[in-house]
Amino acid sequence: MSNSPFSGEAVRRIDPVDVDRYYRQGFWRDRTMLDDFLEQAERHPDKAAIVTYSPDHPVPRTVTYGQLAAWVDRIAAKLLELGIERDDVVSVQLPNGWEFAAVTLAAMRVGAVVNPLVSIFRHHELSFMLSKAESKLLFVPSAFRGFDHAALAEQLVEELPSLRQAIVAGDAVPEGMLSFERDVLGTPARSSPTPEVLGSLGRRPDEVISVMYTSGTTGEPKGTLHTCNTMWSNGRPLFRELHIGGDDVCFMASTMGHLTGFLWGMLYPLSLGSKVVLQEVWDADGFIELFDTEGVTWTLSATPFVLDSAAAVQRNPKPLATFRYFVCGGAPIPPHAAVAADEVLGTALVPLWGCSESGIITIGRPDDPLEVVTTGDGRPTDIMELRVVDDALDPVGVGQEGRLQVRGPSLFIGYLHRLDLYRENETPDGWFDTGDLGRLRPDGGVRITGRSKDIIIRGGENIPVVEVENALLEHPAVAEVAVVGYADERLGEKGCAVVVPTGEPPTLEELTAHLSRKGMAIQYWPERIKVLDAMPRTPAGKIQKFVLRSLLAEEVGATVFPTIPKA
Repeated sequence: MSNSPFSGEAVRRIDPVDVDRYYRQGFWRDRTMLDDFLEQAERHPDKAAIVTYSPDHPVPRTVTYGQLAAWVDRIAAKLLELGIERDDVVSVQLPNGWEFAAVTLAAMRVGAVVNPLVSIFRHHELSFMLSKAESKLLFVPSAFRGFDHAALAEQLVEELPSLRQAIVAGDAVPEGMLSFERDVLGTPARSSPTPEVLGSLGRRPDEVISVMYTSGTTGEPKGTLHTCNTMWSNGRPLFRELHIGGDDVCFMASTMGHLTGFLWGMLYPLSLGSKVVLQEVWDADGFIELFDTEGVTWTLSATPFVLDSAAAVQRNPKPLATFRYFVCGGAPIPPHAAVAADEVLGTALVPLWGCSESGIITIGRPDDPLEVVTTGDGRPTDIMELRVVDDALDPVGVGQEGRLQVRGPSLFIGYLHRLDLYRENETPDGWFDTGDLGRLRPDGGVRITGRSKDIIIRGGENIPVVEVENALLEHPAVAEVAVVGYADERLGEKGCAVVVPTGEPPTLEELTAHLSRKGMAIQYWPERIKVLDAMPRTPAGKIQKFVLRSLLAEEVGATVFPTIPKA
């Protein structure tokens, strides 16, 4: 029996009949995305692989496929010299750039498991995540966006028994710590393994390749475990449905420490031989300016990136001739974002819905009319099965809200050291409860209506949170809004509109008058308003409603909020 946290009894068992079917249907393969990348590097060594735009570098940095492959092998040799073995965890908290990709691929090359981390994580998050993953090695920048990551890494090495050392990228490397540039790139390993040796060590298609912590919209992060096959499968619908290939140019501003940047902005494009254009720090004006040079054809991000990009074009009007798709996920798309993409950016806004546990579950089509884009979240792919059920697990009809459950080849194989949490959300016949609520549309699409733990039940009446939020977004004084519940002795819960204003904050009376003009039932109106300068968000751009609930609980003197019981 294996003691590895990445195999055996530590992960969910997949029925061998399903495994065989996934291979036969082409949803799984006998190769990895690392194999794909190495093949692309051999075929097109002089082709640009990654172009990085950084505030600290006036000229973008370009690395070719051949150069990147050489760096991958040099880093892999150094990892072996440092004692990294198969199933060891290597954590990476670097900014977007070729270095993140090279370390990731090198870790996979020597059979290690990659733990991507977003740059905003600090001691509280990192001590938990690194300890849970028993990370052996941590890569960090010396500093990024004004924060001293090297000092924190030094502290974590002292505190965490499993963390042997940290490697620091950048100029200011504390004495006694390893420098990425000097000790890894600049000093070859004492022994350089042959490609055959590295090939024998690399992660296999059905082995875990990553520990990626969930975004944490509801509380404590959980480490999702994906094999190369489950990850390849959950990223595939975007490239297949939109016919994206090696001649396309991907732009990615979302962090590689999250699934969005890690898979769709790094692993998958590099496996196809695409050029990837990265920004270390999101800059909408810079994004618009680089089109002439880089020929970007598509990007994937959240709604705020769409609106920022449209505002940049309005400030500096110019045609984005190569731009084909702005793929948008993380939250339902408000109407004004779809209009901005169409009329200002001149590109198709493509909605998708998914989660860290299964990647893309539904995706829109480029020729969908605006009405479909703004009232739906795409249609199911043929890769994952999807159903909408009530609390008794009985399917609900078209137009009825229910729990969204999935199963299929893209589904992760468990949470690190918490297989019990997976089983809590699994039905006896293998469906996984995503935690999202939604309804089927007459056209076969899906509309996400909220989270099962976010639902507000006011006097026995379910409030359609997303519909209320979309209606409030049409008020001119509202830039962003989240409707969350707070405890009420008589009704159980009431709704509060948490608002980021465009200027002068609106009053509750102004918001409810707006909803009245929209014809919305009075029972759905928020009965409280809270104004913030900015929403608490996950690295993927999702609003952390559990933080908002905590703020409200402190204000109204309540700490417990009703939620839907587990089925």
